[in-house]
Amino acid sequence: MFAKLHRKSLAGCLALLLAGVGTAAWAADVRPSVDMGLAVSSQPVHVTLILKLRHEAALQDYIQQTITPGSPHYRQFLSTAEFASQYGASDADIARVQAFLRQQGLSSQVLASHLAIETSATPAQLGAIFQAPIHEYVSARGGRHFHRPATTPRLPAALAGSVIFVSGLSNERQFLSHRINLPRLPATAQRTFTLKALAKTPGSNPTATGIPGDYTVGDVANFYNINPLYQHGINGKGSTVAIVTLSNFYPSDAQTYWSDIGLATKPNRITQVHVDGGGVFDGGSGETALDVEQSGGLAPWANIIVYDAPNAGNGFTDAFAQAVSDNKADSISTSWGLPEIFNFAALNVDGASDTDTTDVGNLRAFHQIFLEAAAQGQSVFAASGDSGAYDTVRGLGTGTGPGEFSAPLTVDSPASDPFITAAGGTTVPFTFGIQGAPTTSITQESVWGWDYLQTYLDTYAPTPGGWHDVLFSSGGGGGVSVYWQEPLYQWLTRGIRRSERKQALVFNDPSAGPTTLLALPANFRGRNVPDIALNADPETGYVLYSTTDGGLGSAGGTSFVAPQLNGISALLTQSIGHRVGFWNPQVYLLQNIFGYGPWSAFNSVKAGDNWFYHGAPNYTPGAGIGTLNVANLNLFLGGR
Repeated sequence: MFAKLHRKSLAGCLALLLAGVGTAAWAADVRPSVDMGLAVSSQPVHVTLILKLRHEAALQDYIQQTITPGSPHYRQFLSTAEFASQYGASDADIARVQAFLRQQGLSSQVLASHLAIETSATPAQLGAIFQAPIHEYVSARGGRHFHRPATTPRLPAALAGSVIFVSGLSNERQFLSHRINLPRLPATAQRTFTLKALAKTPGSNPTATGIPGDYTVGDVANFYNINPLYQHGINGKGSTVAIVTLSNFYPSDAQTYWSDIGLATKPNRITQVHVDGGGVFDGGSGETALDVEQSGGLAPWANIIVYDAPNAGNGFTDAFAQAVSDNKADSISTSWGLPEIFNFAALNVDGASDTDTTDVGNLRAFHQIFLEAAAQGQSVFAASGDSGAYDTVRGLGTGTGPGEFSAPLTVDSPASDPFITAAGGTTVPFTFGIQGAPTTSITQESVWGWDYLQTYLDTYAPTPGGWHDVLFSSGGGGGVSVYWQEPLYQWLTRGIRRSERKQALVFNDPSAGPTTLLALPANFRGRNVPDIALNADPETGYVLYSTTDGGLGSAGGTSFVAPQLNGISALLTQSIGHRVGFWNPQVYLLQNIFGYGPWSAFNSVKAGDNWFYHGAPNYTPGAGIGTLNVANLNLFLGGR
């Protein structure tokens, strides 16, 4: 077992890992780009008009009833048609929008949920419709070409009141895959491990390795008490998971992974849906592969639908909207995102105040899609990011040097939405060291943050300037939203935080000096993320297989946790005989009432930090309400 995937030696794969295999490109520069003038392309641009929900307050109340025992609508999840008729845009609003588009010579297609209308038009047509000429730009970083409105778009009177956002007018932003490899260390600091393979005791998973960095889904089952479900015949049979992703992949990669760890799976279980033409094969393809490997590995008999879309414009929202509107999947996960604050007017609208946190991006669009999912009983999970408490760091850079950005406390989107379950990251116990120095250990599961590596390396492998700039701020994403208010399910949760004071995104312009781009609100009573955490540290990471990355690889990141929760949800769906529904109110209630202990569904994460938020015997923005005891959670939910 595992002969093909097991690493021959740490040194033999170090070069592969340090080369940054699988790291997806991310155009997230907020510095001024070069305006190349009007976009003259005759190639149609695909845009999506997000329609306004009806009766949103009533919808949220209905969602709460679906997961509240004793409620008249307990577990009465809606079909897509029922959602459309009760909460989607009205027939009159849809007719009005379509009539306007026809007047412009444009055809359109209405999503079955009545939450969106898709159309295509040339840049010139879009510029005329929305009174904002579409220009071509070249980014300050990397020279990437993209288009976006040169001025603030305005909704025509015929669309006002019916449309809340037009997605796709800009293809500037590209989302980040939340997969991360081992840190780039010089040869003098190459690591050695004291590997302590888990003993194959009765009840342990036969596909596990017990080796940090080579963990499999079998190790996840061992860590979080999933094996009792397998022993009772629970394997995901009859359930369906969906992956929303922004890169294409080879389905055979997943089968290679499952076969080589000795895992029997349902044959012909993967279906691909290419949204808006689909994603391409690129550095994010390994992300898609691992999402399928992890979710389908934990639920080996579940069906899998992969919704892939282009990583630009409206691709991400369209893929999510399609996955939810199709309503075939019982649970959905994504491991892509970008900083919540990148949606704010202060960073997108010329002349906007540096305190303007109005959403001009996809926050509201995603929110409506997640509300639909919750009403339909679809559990949705998103990776919380791999930049610790400072979500902008991975894309923008940090520090006080010329051309660098400050590092405000920020969270990732869409994980920050209150109607999605945010997946955070931990480090499981292991022993590590470098050549010629003593080993040291992480002795209990801890909030993942690589400052523990910084402390060790500064002591045993000192270098001019220290290790901070190499390792900061890799860790499990977490913190406080400054857009979404604290949801009801977090009101009584001990450990919930408010936003900190004196947080701002500042660009240290080499010529003009420091420029404040966005001043974040202090003491904001916002949604806290993550909700639940599992092992994500690349130092205790997982083996994966991806053809586009050269085959065998090893990585970590919260991108592993989101699909793992997806697979776990599929197991629970089979066990309890119906969809689990929106996780958050259910798991927070269980934790608030029953706390932690041998019979709890959760394990507190008391140690470690994500560079700001520390582990605690309660909720923490480092690891949420903690890690899972899946067998216990299954019993609380009424599973067999």
